[in-house]
Amino acid sequence: MSIKVIVATVQAICISPVLAAPCEAPPMIEQSASPAEVRRFFSSKEWQVVTFLGYSGAGYENNSEMLAQADRILQRLSPDKTIVNIGATAEGIGAVYERAKARGLRTSGIVSSIAKGEVALSPCVDYVFYVPDETWGGYDKNGKLSPTSEAMLAVSDELIAIGGGDIARDELVEARKRGKPVTFIPADMNHEKARKKAKGDKPVNFQGSASEAMWADNQK
Repeated sequence: MSIKVIVATVQAICISPVLAAPCEAPPMIEQSASPAEVRRFFSSKEWQVVTFLGYSGAGYENNSEMLAQADRILQRLSPDKTIVNIGATAEGIGAVYERAKARGLRTSGIVSSIAKGEVALSPCVDYVFYVPDETWGGYDKNGKLSPTSEAMLAVSDELIAIGGGDIARDELVEARKRGKPVTFIPADMNHEKARKKAKGDKPVNFQGSASEAMWADNQK
């Protein structure tokens, strides 16, 4: 199954911005839940779950371009039938929550229990599930998917990645193995943050490990 890769162009991102009102209501559900419990919750609903992946703390070099790309996806989603799922936090790709809510879409977040009390949630997420996990996500050293990533993939009907690092890479690779529809849109992480975080030689490629994996996979 090939992965749809979208190459951003000036024409592709020239979309009228959505004027999103600030989100103020707390999540309707905020609880700890195993992957099986998360799956049961979503199975009880008749929602199409569209999951966005990307950079979180690493941020985006061009945040407005990332949001424009997200808007292209969001505008085709039905508020009556769809829930937009991300990683619950406000950073990076979490900015898409506000755009989704402005379009009347439901929102959910699945995140590692490590985040509880440590990372700010997006104020625009309706349902938050903290999955008991000793990692943030991705594959472990034995090639097994972490509980958080397992929950994320189990409920997702479609995955959209706008850039992304190691966790997004692992989730995309696993999604493809499971035959789930995947769209990948290349995007640079924030250059300044990447340089500050780098050890030794400064980075020259800012597209993240998800980009490398998706391009390689598309050549198969």
